[in-house]
Amino acid sequence: MNTIIHLKSIVKNYYPGAEIVRALRSVSLEIFRNEFVAIMGPSGSGKSTLMNLIGCLDTPTSGTYVLNSKDVSKLNDNQLAEIRNKEIGFVFQTFNLLPRYSALENVMLPLVYAGIPRHERLEKAQLALGSVGLSDRMTHKPNELSGGQRQRVSLARAVVNHPSIILADEPTGNLDSKTSTDIMSVFQEIHESGNTIILVTHEEHIARYAHRVIKLLDGRIESDQNRGQSV
Repeated sequence: MNTIIHLKSIVKNYYPGAEIVRALRSVSLEIFRNEFVAIMGPSGSGKSTLMNLIGCLDTPTSGTYVLNSKDVSKLNDNQLAEIRNKEIGFVFQTFNLLPRYSALENVMLPLVYAGIPRHERLEKAQLALGSVGLSDRMTHKPNELSGGQRQRVSLARAVVNHPSIILADEPTGNLDSKTSTDIMSVFQEIHESGNTIILVTHEEHIARYAHRVIKLLDGRIESDQNRGQSV
């Protein structure tokens, strides 16, 4: 199988004041292209730290992180920003949409940062919104959309650049159960189209959509279970 993420002996320590917080303790992990992986664990287990490292939002204290054949563990902030924009699509619990921008303008943002010409940005953003069922909401601003529709805009923005991986941090945390099911169906469609998805969740019924579930405890991998087909 084609490895897209390779973590080897990843350690992440934080130093608030005089103490040391050992957030990740020698984590080694491989994730393969087109996997659908859920990362679970109690508060303080290290799952948010792991997500931040995989998403190039932070760097490890020690260890090696290779993303899509690039060693990103030693890159500087500008290089990490470039990798984030090119290789990673983010979906957040709080949507992180700009309130004064329309759905279309929000989805176009990663393409602006990538230097894509305007006519091409428009076309790509329209296609991405169409793929999540929002062709009729392109000119609406976030406050004119439901929570589920806002998360669909967030999903469209995540896939518009055709990134190597989609990272989703509690993507259904602010949604009711029916809307959560609808959003997870969109994730399934995105996965079936060839995307690698890594999902952080504390909800077992959401994790069941993933083919593989990694559970963290006290900064270490407690279990790594391949479930095969998701629900």
